[in-house]
Amino acid sequence: MEIRIGIVNTGRELNFETASSADEVRSQVASALEQNATHVSFVDVKGSSYLVPTANLAYIELGTEESRRVGFVA
Repeated sequence: MEIRIGIVNTGRELNFETASSADEVRSQVASALEQNATHVSFVDVKGSSYLVPTANLAYIELGTEESRRVGFVA
């Protein structure tokens, strides 16, 4: 699933793919915000880790969970 994270006062957004479901990511972010955690962490499909400060979150866009198709469709 593709995740796009907008960060306050930053012209670019953080964009990566993760093996987690949309519900898992949604509950992880919601619990971090409810508990006033300083950071929320994500792991992408390549094993890279991302720490994002919760105070600077502008938005989080959760993409579809379908894999991309390659080739021609007949």
